[in-house]
Amino acid sequence: MHRRGVLAAALAVGVGAAVPALAQDPKSDPPKLDLAKIDLPKFPADASVKQVTRVAGKTLNYTATVGVIPVRDEKGKVVAEVVFTAYVLDGANRPNRPITFAFNGGPGAASVYLNLGAIGPKRLQFGAQGDSPSDPPTLTDNSATWLDFTDLVFIDPVGTGFSRSLVPLDETKKRFFGVKEDVAYLSRVVYDWLLKNQRMASPKYVVGESYGGLRAPAVGHYLQRTLGVAPAGIVMVSPVIDYRARGHTDLSPLSYMITLPSMAAAKYEREGRPLNAETLAEVEAYARGEFVTDMLKGQSDPAAVNRIVERVTRYTGLDPALVRRMGGRIDTQTFLRELYRDQGRIASIYDANVTAYDPFPWSQTKRAGDPILDSIVASTTTAMVDFTTRVVGWKVDGRYNALSDEVNDNWANRSQAESVEDLRQALAADPKLKVLIAHGYGDLSCPFFASRLIVDQMPREAGAARTTLALYPGGHMFYSRSGSMGSFRGDVMRLYGAGG
Repeated sequence: MHRRGVLAAALAVGVGAAVPALAQDPKSDPPKLDLAKIDLPKFPADASVKQVTRVAGKTLNYTATVGVIPVRDEKGKVVAEVVFTAYVLDGANRPNRPITFAFNGGPGAASVYLNLGAIGPKRLQFGAQGDSPSDPPTLTDNSATWLDFTDLVFIDPVGTGFSRSLVPLDETKKRFFGVKEDVAYLSRVVYDWLLKNQRMASPKYVVGESYGGLRAPAVGHYLQRTLGVAPAGIVMVSPVIDYRARGHTDLSPLSYMITLPSMAAAKYEREGRPLNAETLAEVEAYARGEFVTDMLKGQSDPAAVNRIVERVTRYTGLDPALVRRMGGRIDTQTFLRELYRDQGRIASIYDANVTAYDPFPWSQTKRAGDPILDSIVASTTTAMVDFTTRVVGWKVDGRYNALSDEVNDNWANRSQAESVEDLRQALAADPKLKVLIAHGYGDLSCPFFASRLIVDQMPREAGAARTTLALYPGGHMFYSRSGSMGSFRGDVMRLYGAGG
């Protein structure tokens, strides 16, 4: 899925103009593209359209707006343009009505997934078994939208959606493609949107999915501490809160420990067992107990190795010979590759029970893309571009990046990224702040057990008591399942004090 070359680098920073292909000497470094010398077409003025949706027996009349928030440097020069999509309920008492700002992750993902998949007023089906990238991009009323209890603003970071940098790539990377820089400018975008739309007095919420789940508490804390805009709540959807827990080493069982419950959940679902706290209690207790102590004993204790092999085989459903060869240390890619190998299929890291045919079934290593990721980019891109340009009438000249490999590839210091400190500090500073962390049981890209362990380490009085971990059947995009999406909506309504 990697798109390389100079043109790709230009697209990564959101260049909207046509850029001629540049001939390259394969033996030399590719020429650098100076974006400052490219005459970009101007973005159009903000555009709006009146729409209607129905939820919980109510008809909601609202205004959908697509527009731009400029990002300025220290001297006031515009260095980037961030595109937003906002849904505001008509006739509401705006000063008292909640407003929610939503981000996806990646890094490199536009906000289309939360927008059209989970919480916006219109919905596109994607991310489940059988969904196809060539399915018609048909938007329908979203029965689980949050619009009846909060207005919604979806923000596309620089290099995603239509958002673009106006400076050269080297400067773009320094200004936008780092953990702290990302939080700082996106927090300012939130502030500027509130100021532009006279919504400073509204109760404010931040929601983020995946890497956006790492963004959400960091943006919330930055707004609270630096910009003087305190959020009332933070919602983290399938978040990765601390990348440092994901590293594989022979001495640390942590990465294997946090994925084992999700592997077991995938097996239980295939067996038709209900996914709930009771069903997962045994494997969670094993993962944080005997599994850890036996793994640390290593090969010095053959009995410990035998116990690990027996239990890991039971929980994953993998071939016991494979489990023994790996000493019970089953990494995610091996699990996904081997789970359906005898059927000629590969499983998705985002939901281990969503599969696709393996185009290289005899290959020793996986050579195909991810079944979910490969199916959602086309459908979401088509649907969002059609909605933005035809339905809303924001006539933009440029490419839409639903998921940018270039932003992801150019991101700095992600392996050390974490927002646990921001989460703890934001909760400790505001005794009324509430947090919801939502996961799908079968997600192996951002396993729920990592969040469980993080929350369990937090002081109860300083925030853990106001932090709820909610788990649902499904994977990373658990909202692709109607039952899980409905349950998620109910949990979010309780966080907002809107019932549910």
